[in-house]
Amino acid sequence: MNSRGAERLLGVAGSPHLLLVEDDPGDAFLFEELLAEAQPGVRITVATTLAEAVAALRSDIQCVIVDLSLPDAQGLDALHQVRAHAPATAVLVLTGLADAHVGVAAVAAGAQDYLVKQDMDSALLTRAISYAIERKRADESERQLVEARALSRENARLERGLLPVPILHDATLRHHTRYRPGRDRALLGGDFHDTVQTADGAVHVVIGDVSGHGADEASLGVRLRMAWRTLVLAGHAGPRLLDTLDAVLEHERWAEEIFTTVCTLTIAPDRRSARMYRAGHPRPLLFGPGRVAAVPDDACGPALGLIPGVEWPAFDFELGDSWTLLLYTDGLIEGHDGDGYLDLSGLVELAALAHGGGQRGDVLVDGLIAEAERLNGDVLSDDLAVLLLSRGDG
Repeated sequence: MNSRGAERLLGVAGSPHLLLVEDDPGDAFLFEELLAEAQPGVRITVATTLAEAVAALRSDIQCVIVDLSLPDAQGLDALHQVRAHAPATAVLVLTGLADAHVGVAAVAAGAQDYLVKQDMDSALLTRAISYAIERKRADESERQLVEARALSRENARLERGLLPVPILHDATLRHHTRYRPGRDRALLGGDFHDTVQTADGAVHVVIGDVSGHGADEASLGVRLRMAWRTLVLAGHAGPRLLDTLDAVLEHERWAEEIFTTVCTLTIAPDRRSARMYRAGHPRPLLFGPGRVAAVPDDACGPALGLIPGVEWPAFDFELGDSWTLLLYTDGLIEGHDGDGYLDLSGLVELAALAHGGGQRGDVLVDGLIAEAERLNGDVLSDDLAVLLLSRGDG
């Protein structure tokens, strides 16, 4: 017998493959005879020592049947070494009548089952082998499930950590957001938003949408948001900020066709006016006493990543004493309403009805999303971000 063990073909190729580790030729012969009687499709490789068994281990072996009394390993040491070399393979241990307690200890140490040699017959043997293989499969499935759940929880914690926490100290302002990726079982999408109040009292708001869907777009959206926040905290605003974001996008994207729409607002310290820059992004809605309207479309530049050296014009507008600003990504308006896309005019109509009905804050945001989904006939499939900032009763 060579060092890789001897293989007995008791059935056709492709049948279950077992590794028997047994140094007693009589017991090995009996084992093979019992299997040939009850399960002739089994292939058996026989090893007489632990060293031979380790050398004979292959990925197609489904179960190792190991005697716990070998010339080069005694007791649980044989089991531990087999499991160390073949952690995904089922292990069935053989014991003598006087050592049945060792079999129980072997199961506690990781074996799938044990057999007492003197009690073994063909039916018991085949049943024990089948049970060991299926139990190992179940154990492996459970282990993979536990690992997947742990990875999912870790990813969820990571994604939650990448979502923005607004820097906002003005108690006169109310801040509400909703964020929902289009990907199943994800917390991040390519959309992003952020709010930062700087030392001069101004409040800066951004919302953006990376083209495409998926983990790469989500990662890029996070990088752009963090770049925006860093620039704002460093005192940058307006065209210089957008120029830098455009450069960040150019260096961080993986393909030239990737672009990003952005709308950024700076609300004055007295909260009565705002300056807006739009890079291909949908117009925000401005709520005031008795009215809801989209911010005028007078000034808008192309999305980031499309045209090198482009300029983004500013648009200044009055807010008044009491107001609400709704910023959103196109996931909110690209659902259907029965006649086509909901689009901006449809959103203005929905917002006016909700505002006129006294909806404010979270109720207003959730109501708009719910109504858009009702009209669409299903959940909105695109990434979705909504940011609502209010002062007074606007």
